[in-house]
Amino acid sequence: MSELLTHAEYRALADDLDLPRNPFIDGRYQAARAKKTFNSINPATGKTLARIAACGAGDVDFAVKKAREAFADGRWSRLHPAERKAILVRLAKLMRRNRHELAVMESLDSGKPVRDCALIDLPEAMECLLWHAEAADKIYDQSAPVGDDAMAMVVREPIGVVGCVLPWNFPLLMAAWKLGPALAAGNSVILKPAEQTSLTALRLAELAFEAGLPRGVLNVLPGLGPDVGEPMGRHPGIDMISFTGSTDTGRRFLAYAAESNLKKIVLECGGKNPAVVLDDAEDLDRVAEHVVNGAFWNMGENCSASSRLIVHEKVKDGLMKRIAARLRDWKTGDPLDPKHHLGALVDKEHFKKVTGYLKGRKPALGGQVVDGRYVHPTVIDGVKPGDRLARDEIFGPLLAVITVRSTAEAIAVANDTDYGLAASVFSANGRQALRAAREIRAGTVTVNCYGEGDITTPFGGYKQSGFGGRDNSLHAHDQYTELKTIWIDLSDPRAGDLVD
Repeated sequence: MSELLTHAEYRALADDLDLPRNPFIDGRYQAARAKKTFNSINPATGKTLARIAACGAGDVDFAVKKAREAFADGRWSRLHPAERKAILVRLAKLMRRNRHELAVMESLDSGKPVRDCALIDLPEAMECLLWHAEAADKIYDQSAPVGDDAMAMVVREPIGVVGCVLPWNFPLLMAAWKLGPALAAGNSVILKPAEQTSLTALRLAELAFEAGLPRGVLNVLPGLGPDVGEPMGRHPGIDMISFTGSTDTGRRFLAYAAESNLKKIVLECGGKNPAVVLDDAEDLDRVAEHVVNGAFWNMGENCSASSRLIVHEKVKDGLMKRIAARLRDWKTGDPLDPKHHLGALVDKEHFKKVTGYLKGRKPALGGQVVDGRYVHPTVIDGVKPGDRLARDEIFGPLLAVITVRSTAEAIAVANDTDYGLAASVFSANGRQALRAAREIRAGTVTVNCYGEGDITTPFGGYKQSGFGGRDNSLHAHDQYTELKTIWIDLSDPRAGDLVD
């Protein structure tokens, strides 16, 4: 859908960008009340892209006030679903019109390869908005079977003011995953982007207003977690928080809700996802392709990354040779050069964390570290199930290889984790593959491929990978609405006066 430009064309676009710097509240960019700033850093160069206004608790209060006003007067919440749909469709069209600008902005801000921004993130973000927009006037309410003397209607109503807290690894796509169902349902939204990646969220709000979204319905507050995220989590005027990020931060939002107004909390958190290759796996070239893509796409900065390869000893050597061959095509370097599949890690702190796992290890493949920003795809063999490499969510281009001797052992190792977000199973035996898929405790299990499903399937996790709901699919709409029962008494009032 979104064709690639040349390196020179992307560089020219980058040099000409007018980057947003202020929060977007009540339909316009305006100065933050906190009167502080932070630097948006290009991970690939270490240079400052822009000084972004850092919001604080006062900005959260103001945004909640404007979002609540918009919700209460019905300018969006009571708009006909077909009209809401039309505005979201216009937003997706504006995103397409500005797709090259958005792809470059996302790449500069996050270190992501521009090819992924252009070919994956943007098209999927637009598809997400369009899909939920089309669902807005097609989700029916229900009538319960309560007998002849009453009628019971079960209706969905927008939950109110929703706070959406985004991660830095897929800024635009995760915004769409939340905004699509939240806005389609009629809510007002306050969106907090990660401080590392604020630019595309701010630009998206501007495009949404241009598309016709009323003032106050979508507000974007850049800033640090303690200054914006925590006040949102504790604010009595916010009815729900949808959070994607680390499990530790997700726990904090549960605590904030418990200590304030018991707002609803939906969490999509970490993962330590296994790719399980059984002894009868066929076409090892194709298996290697999926394993490499699952482990190293987006530099492994992906909650559903296949960071553990659990492989049967019978097929291991052949698979490792094919993984080595596949890795030759995965080039690392300047994110604005579309020939590169891997860009820079998001910041110095994260780079230090990821490279810390390489100390004392001799990688079987890769392991090169460049300029304090780039880590080449790295495969580490001989990992034991109890090792940190097998248990920690590293969030970098490191694949831990664990060798097993049976299907039962493979499934036991796959489940030996605090997480349960995603998994892959590779087997030529359909019955064995499906049994393994049923026995692995994860929210999404793919068979003979790596993936997350698509917009029609729910995405979220078991155990410490998630809480309270799912992204994507019609199930996502449920978490942004309240269910109300309307009971109507149809009994004959004269019936009580009858005498036998």
